[in-house]
Amino acid sequence: MSSQRLTASVSNYGGLGSFGAHGLKPEAIRNVIREIKALTTKPFAMNLWVSMEDEGAVASTEEAFHRSLSPLAKHIESVGGATPSYRPYEPIRFEDQVQVLLDEGISVFSFIYGIPSKQILDEFRHQGIVLIGTATTVDEAIALEQAGVDVIAASGFEAGGHRGSFLQPSEDSLTGTMALVPQVVDAVRLPVVAAGGIGDARGIVAAFALGAEGVQMGTAFLACEESGANTLHRKALLSGQARQTALTRGFTGRLARGIKNRLLDELNQNNIEILPYPLQRALVRHLSIPAEKAGRPELLPLWSGQSANLARCTHVRALLDTLVKEISEIGGAVQSWSAHRQLEEAQE
Repeated sequence: MSSQRLTASVSNYGGLGSFGAHGLKPEAIRNVIREIKALTTKPFAMNLWVSMEDEGAVASTEEAFHRSLSPLAKHIESVGGATPSYRPYEPIRFEDQVQVLLDEGISVFSFIYGIPSKQILDEFRHQGIVLIGTATTVDEAIALEQAGVDVIAASGFEAGGHRGSFLQPSEDSLTGTMALVPQVVDAVRLPVVAAGGIGDARGIVAAFALGAEGVQMGTAFLACEESGANTLHRKALLSGQARQTALTRGFTGRLARGIKNRLLDELNQNNIEILPYPLQRALVRHLSIPAEKAGRPELLPLWSGQSANLARCTHVRALLDTLVKEISEIGGAVQSWSAHRQLEEAQE
């Protein structure tokens, strides 16, 4: 989940705030960028999905809609929601989203679920916009390097939210962060950012030891008041309810990690029919919006990585102050050791 306030707060502190805009129409993305720019003069990233829809989304039928609605209908009724009617899918074009990023002159473009075309990447390079591609496997990292990105985010399967795999199915690309990062570091010459299950200074220092030059954190920031997470979600992250997480396609149609609750368990049953992304995502929103108003977290998609129980801070500045203080004690030595080791290997 993203919010303009969270993105700007991280960037103002000295980090790189990032806003996930994949579900927004182009004009909404333009408004978000301008709102963030009104809150910070520092660089920030905008994140998009290269693959906007699953195969079958356009051809999905009204009958399939009602079959997927069936297990949700009783819950929608129980929280006072209106039973949704079928509407044909109206796609958002990735190319149109991209054009807004170019028009607005952002500093960093990050992406998952694939690699944009050479033409698109060339346009960003021409404007001096930094490109960050996401890899869930070593092969994906190599493909991103060959495409000419500037930085690779190596995302282990501990991460909350969606698995951005694009060369193989997500279920076949579940490498953990500790195993993925050093292999990616050894396989490419680009800076690598470690992501997935990093919740405190210990995880950051471990990532440095593995050869990463930076880290990407999500769940720890979701617990902060500046995030776009609702109160029920933040409470779940801070109260120990996130002790168990699980992967599911039931929330959106694509494999993603969230807190294990009643809704996740029910949608993971073998007899449940899941619509292609983003149709399933739109369908579940007809439950999640009224369920939030009714105070029913067991019926909400609650995104979370496996490190959620490490979340302690409720404000961005407090979280970053803590991380900087703790990392400064030993992080420098670990980074120096890791850099020296990589240099020696490069000279062999």
